[in-house]
Amino acid sequence: MTSICRYLILVGFLAMGAARAAEPFPQPPELQPDVDFWVAVFTDYSTDEGVLHDNRNLAVVYDRLQMPAKLSRRERNRRVDKRRKALQATLRGLAAGKRDNLSAEEARVLALWPENVSNSELAAAVQRIRYQQGLRERFRSGLERSGRWRDHINSEFTALGVPVDIAALPHVESSYNPDARSHVGASGIWQFTRSTGRRFMRVDHVVDERNDPFAATRAAGRLLAYNYSITGNWPMAITAYNHGLAGVRRAMRKYGDTAYVEILRKYNGRTFGFASRNFYVAFLAAREVDQNVDKYFPGVVPEKPTPYATVKLPTYVSVKGLSKALNVSAKQIARHNPGLQATVWQGSKYLPKGYDLRLPTAATNAPLDRLIASLPGDATFAEQLPDMYHRVARGDTLSQIAETYGTRVSTLAALNQLGSSHRIRAGQQLRLPAAGPLPAAPAPAAPVVQTPAAEEPAVVASAAPVSQPVEEMTPGAMASDLASSMLGTIQTALLSDPSDYSVADDNTIEVQPLETLGHFGDWLDIKTQRLRDLNGLAFRTPVAVGQRIRLDLGTVDAKAFEERRIAYHRAQQDSFFRQHVISGATEHTIKRGESIWIIALRQYDVPLWLFRQYNPTLDLQKVRPGTRVQIPLLTDAG
Repeated sequence: MTSICRYLILVGFLAMGAARAAEPFPQPPELQPDVDFWVAVFTDYSTDEGVLHDNRNLAVVYDRLQMPAKLSRRERNRRVDKRRKALQATLRGLAAGKRDNLSAEEARVLALWPENVSNSELAAAVQRIRYQQGLRERFRSGLERSGRWRDHINSEFTALGVPVDIAALPHVESSYNPDARSHVGASGIWQFTRSTGRRFMRVDHVVDERNDPFAATRAAGRLLAYNYSITGNWPMAITAYNHGLAGVRRAMRKYGDTAYVEILRKYNGRTFGFASRNFYVAFLAAREVDQNVDKYFPGVVPEKPTPYATVKLPTYVSVKGLSKALNVSAKQIARHNPGLQATVWQGSKYLPKGYDLRLPTAATNAPLDRLIASLPGDATFAEQLPDMYHRVARGDTLSQIAETYGTRVSTLAALNQLGSSHRIRAGQQLRLPAAGPLPAAPAPAAPVVQTPAAEEPAVVASAAPVSQPVEEMTPGAMASDLASSMLGTIQTALLSDPSDYSVADDNTIEVQPLETLGHFGDWLDIKTQRLRDLNGLAFRTPVAVGQRIRLDLGTVDAKAFEERRIAYHRAQQDSFFRQHVISGATEHTIKRGESIWIIALRQYDVPLWLFRQYNPTLDLQKVRPGTRVQIPLLTDAG
């Protein structure tokens, strides 16, 4: 072989390596079986069937079960449990070392595994049998629905520097169903939870932009761009969309920033369950189908986007007055403005000032902006209607409701004749202070009725609960909820907060903004002086952000401490994001004489804890001129 040929071959290999390195969505060969599994779930298996499979090795699919929609939940659970128990019995026999005189079923199950599979691996597989419902019809419908918003998604993502391929993600999250609601409170095509949604859009009892695909898309782009700015690669940015930034950063520190196979195969973080491990590979599968529709769903035609006119309301507007002036029914206005809450359509709230009203251009007989500018006086108002009642949503607590309306828990409890436990339930209507006091002789309170299993569960609402990350469903839990077939976004307490609130193996923690030794003492149920003695800190010496502090876990264990710590930070952040929304980010280069505190608090009016979330690796005590930092830009929540 000539030297020229060798040179050309070398150049070719280098070019191939560079191309792979530049690939924003790498797909290592080791993950191909996982991607293939989800492609099959999306395209081969119908919603009237499902598969029992190993939840760690997705190449092992044990059986395909028929699950017609007409079957009751109990019958579907019975079928899954019966087949699972039979498979478990077979696996136990093989795990005991049986390799001769195998039955046809034993030989079939063993053949699903590699030839050198160990007895210990088969024994572990006994408890890893998971049921997955097919999604073919849902995915097909999602492909059709996606046409309504794909142009908008591509435009928003391009402007934000987010790859347009990520437009495939709602296939995993919601099948592009704008009415999708998850059992953990996530909503809309991008499945935002309330706490995460409030960072980037308005989410309250008047407007919930999570349900507006246009507003939610902009928010999703901002969240993904933020995740990428922290993780530095798209596989982990996408995984963080589901699992949260803090957990993803811990995995990256342990295995490496781009050790995708090791992270998805080996990382055993307490909340890194099946959904988190599979979110990126499910995205790759959805992307494969989305970009090859004719191969998997020949004949599918995406819906056409609706040509819209949009105008910002200059004042508060009543639904009745707006409908009359535009000659458009309230039902049609609601259809094209899904972000408006029921309070607006019930007449207890006006359409808010500054709201971007959207209607099809063909819906009105004159330009929308001209019609809005000429609204009659009896349709417009200078102020919003006062809050009179609140309908409890799933996940609400009395303390959160009190904070939303600027009142006290005790006031709400008295107005609504709540008992000492302050128990409320989803769907319950609570009287607010603006509605006035109760009648002098109120009717006797209705007896407490136990909530049936099919209804929303009661919520203990005397204080804000700790929202624990949802671990992977156990086989029994998954079988009992066959309708929960999408991976969905995990409900974590602080999904978009990259801060590490965990206790390390050596019983130390990293001090975060807003924290003091007093907080740590309260969360540990010990005196602050004990922490000073343990850490050699003189009296009145403050702790610094980023400093490591050793804990005394003799009274409260690490898990309970973390729960209290996260609950505190969630309360602080939820309160802030009820008033502010992140509208973007900008880069600032530190100049001589500047400090982080002056830049964040005075120049940009950003609290230090939020600044650090955008710069989690920055040592605040060692900032030098020329250092470039990211600054979130804030606007009022509405």
